[in-house]
Amino acid sequence: MTIATMTVNGQVTIPKKIRDLLHLCPGDRVDIVVQEDNKILIRPVKVELDDLYGILHRPEQPVVTLEEMDAAIVRRACATMDNLT
Repeated sequence: MTIATMTVNGQVTIPKKIRDLLHLCPGDRVDIVVQEDNKILIRPVKVELDDLYGILHRPEQPVVTLEEMDAAIVRRACATMDNLT
């Protein structure tokens, strides 16, 4: 059995043994589900690459080539450098 203690702020540190078992890293999110018998299920929230497909697509935006992107980066970097001097 693994035991964790709750702080006065309601925070609980997940013990290392459990973090390792679930492959949790700092910043990872967990889903906590209270089951009917008041048992708690904790499972890692993992986002698959396929879930992210298309999230940045905006049909109204023009298509830009890699060369145009590079040129925009250089322009912005130069403008930022000019503001620093």
